[in-house]
Amino acid sequence: MDGRKKTFFSCYLFSAALITAGCGSMTGYQQSKFQNSFLPPAPQMPALANEDLPKVPVVQPNIYLQDLPAFLLTSPSLPPRRTSGDALVDRAEHRFEAGKKLYQAKDLDGARREFDTAVDLMLQASDETPADRQDYEKKFDEMVEAIHRFDLSGMGASASIDDNKFEKAPLEDILQMTFPVDPRLKDKVREQVKATVSQLPLSVNDAVLGYINYFSNRGHRTLVAAYQRSGRYRPMIQRVLDEEGVPQELIHLAQAESGFIPRAVSRKAAGGMWQFLTWRGQQYGLMQTRYTDDRMDPEMATRAAAHHLHDLYNEFGDWYLAIAAYNCGPGTIEKAVERTGYADFWELRGRGALPAETTNYVPIILAMTIMEKNAAEYGLEGVQMDPPLEYDTVKTDSLTGLALIADITDTPLSEMASLNPAALKGMLPEGHTLHVPKGMANTVSASLASVPADRRAAWRMHRVAADETLAAIGKRYGVTPAGLMAANNLSGSRPEAGDLLMIPTALRPAQSPEPTVRPAVRKSAPQRTAQRTTQRTTQRTTPPAATAARRPRTAPAKTSAAVEPAHKPATTVASVASH
Repeated sequence: MDGRKKTFFSCYLFSAALITAGCGSMTGYQQSKFQNSFLPPAPQMPALANEDLPKVPVVQPNIYLQDLPAFLLTSPSLPPRRTSGDALVDRAEHRFEAGKKLYQAKDLDGARREFDTAVDLMLQASDETPADRQDYEKKFDEMVEAIHRFDLSGMGASASIDDNKFEKAPLEDILQMTFPVDPRLKDKVREQVKATVSQLPLSVNDAVLGYINYFSNRGHRTLVAAYQRSGRYRPMIQRVLDEEGVPQELIHLAQAESGFIPRAVSRKAAGGMWQFLTWRGQQYGLMQTRYTDDRMDPEMATRAAAHHLHDLYNEFGDWYLAIAAYNCGPGTIEKAVERTGYADFWELRGRGALPAETTNYVPIILAMTIMEKNAAEYGLEGVQMDPPLEYDTVKTDSLTGLALIADITDTPLSEMASLNPAALKGMLPEGHTLHVPKGMANTVSASLASVPADRRAAWRMHRVAADETLAAIGKRYGVTPAGLMAANNLSGSRPEAGDLLMIPTALRPAQSPEPTVRPAVRKSAPQRTAQRTTQRTTQRTTPPAATAARRPRTAPAKTSAAVEPAHKPATTVASVASH
């Protein structure tokens, strides 16, 4: 009974709980309904047509801001962070200004030293990556052009035979230009290159084809003129390149640099057939004095260029990178490789990592190489080259005038000057190389021995013609007959026809009896350059003959082996590449 009561009581409690919960929820609903019944109904807005909508008012700009300066209305930008290269640029500008003051004070030697130091600092700054590369290049160009104007106007670069004519490099203006590609050339050139044997690997792409198109049309006269002029120096260049173990096709660097003009000078003061800057030339033994600039000597400069190119190839292991480094400097190529991670010229070119001139420098050389190796296809086969210059070499043992040598050899002074383009003022200092017409070395040496050493800069020689008197000869040179007799130990007043008389003329006022050697302008180089060039600088001071004797003279074999990074590159069948 008790169990039944408990069960009944439990069911009762459960039922009561359900009833209570239901009442609670109903109560809440009724309460909510009760409360909402006292709220007013929501107003019903009539539908409006689009044209009835009010227009958004136009907010006028603050009229007080219209008169503010522009720089206050733009967001401020921080200047680029200065680098060590910028500090070098500042130092270079300071030295340049100091040079200008010295020039105005007529201290030409001091001005030259300051200008050279300024250029050296700017070149070092390039390796240190200035913050604003475009601004740096603009300042560098302006500085070099200004120095070049000073040099031509009063610092000795224009005072020599024929007013020391320096010529502009013919291709300098096109190095920053690109040219359209003739679609008809692509297949033609590719087939030509496949059949071409070359020590220098040859690539064909739009850049190369553009320059082939240019040299086939607008630039054909420039190409032909350089091709003709090359005949004067081609045998010598080929011999030196072979002795130094570099590809024969590198002769086209001289064509691109100067058009084979020994006295070519660029905007950046690079000089000579191979366009050496002063400090780079000195690294390879091309020195300067008051009377000479070895960069203008074709054979000395060719030897130095071959050395430099060989060093660059040893550093980069690639001829295209070596050629590019010859143009813009190894430091620039090293930085580009480090920045991009690519040691490939075409990759660096495509990524804009190289200076504008350098990007076209290699394609120009490749274009000229392809065209010359296929001369019949490009109108070069029938071009007559200039005859090669042939000469003997004599070492001077005192300051010697070219006019005296011209008298001894019965050679026009202009021809003697063309044999010795390094002579800036018609003279060569003691110990310098003198080029004389072929077969005349012994005659020159014997005749010079009869002239006092301290008079060879000013004295002349004259070959007596039939019926010519001392009075007539003296009048021609401004010397008295007594002076002629004393200089030549003559006893009679009429010399024999054919005699070679010494003419004791006076030195011109602008000349000095002793040459003053201008000191080396590059006192120090960046640590990287110093480490790379310590050994080669020492080696380059040896005479060219001694240096060449250490290298094999064997001509490269005409095989189809690939170019290897050895001292003597093998001939390769040119490969066609698309980049």
